Amino acid sequence: MQPIRLALVTHNVMTGDGQGRVNYEIARYALKRGAQVTLLADRVAPELLEAGAEWCAVHPRVQRPDLAKVPEFIWRADQVLKTHAGEFDVVCGNGCVLSRPHKINCAHFVHGAWLRSPVHPFRVRRDWYGAYQLLYTMVNARAERAVFNRAEAVVAVSEKVKDELISIGVPESKIHAIPNGIDVVEFQPGHTERQPFGLPPDQVIAVFVGDLRTPRKNLDTVLKAIAQVPEVHLAVVGNTSGSLYPRMAEMMNLNGRVHFLGYRADVAKIMRAADVFVFPSRYDPYPLVVLEAMASGLPVITARSVGAATLVTRECGYVLDDPEDIDGLVAALQELAGDPERRRRMGQAARRVAEPHSWERMAAAYWKLFETVR
Repeated sequence: MQPIRLALVTHNVMTGDGQGRVNYEIARYALKRGAQVTLLADRVAPELLEAGAEWCAVHPRVQRPDLAKVPEFIWRADQVLKTHAGEFDVVCGNGCVLSRPHKINCAHFVHGAWLRSPVHPFRVRRDWYGAYQLLYTMVNARAERAVFNRAEAVVAVSEKVKDELISIGVPESKIHAIPNGIDVVEFQPGHTERQPFGLPPDQVIAVFVGDLRTPRKNLDTVLKAIAQVPEVHLAVVGNTSGSLYPRMAEMMNLNGRVHFLGYRADVAKIMRAADVFVFPSRYDPYPLVVLEAMASGLPVITARSVGAATLVTRECGYVLDDPEDIDGLVAALQELAGDPERRRRMGQAARRVAEPHSWERMAAAYWKLFETVR
């Protein structure tokens, strides 16, 4: 049988980017299986080209705002596919990145579901930003329905995303659930000295990782809970530029116990310096950071509004029914802070849950689907 001729269409194919990392691992696995891999993307990791991938550059001239960038990317990607019509066995897009019929589309985020969310920016911010986010989501919600209809198969990166796809009219029969993977070698239990991060060596450390420019990740609720649990310090990883949270922590007199570490590329090391991971996001289809924390051997406190919460059992963490449940968050933090043995047992259970979710297994599942639809 001839090697599969695979085209991956997405903005970035590289590490350090959630959707880009998924496609990076798919491309790497496909190359190892002898596939001819072509990347239709704006940015590509050079090592993939060194390994034999071809790059059809799709460079939108307008990079900001996304409302202008995305339509231009779609148009340019369509032109490349039109020029190379018939040259690919499998074209795999990622959301609204092309408008032509294709074999597979991978849904990382469902704009139609996000539009209905009570925490969408236009419902909580009555300003230009909220208005822009409303327009952007509405445009993408309409476009994604057409894109998913033109794909023969749609991949959902979590059960939450699968349910959301069904809610916007995608037939369940064409949906394939393939959860995203993580690097279970980079993220593993261990010990890291806290001093380089400015964290106290003899205190219980909870860690939060996420975008600090939006209320969606729910750091405000975490800060309110931390204020009631004086025995716990909080390490916050994320870009603080334009964020209101450092000022909020200061106004709550939490400066001595909340440590803003900024954007970091060494999150795995920070997790090995922590005792607990806390992430009660108000809306998240499938944040890899939850699985990364579990692989690092940390007990997890999250909420049902987080797609990865389905992986968090009673043996390895706490799942709040409501992300706004401050009392529940306080109780979970107090239980873990006061019981090192409980933290140890939960961390071990979390690692066992995370271990099967490697990038290799995820990519193998995609490969099996490619072979089916080629």
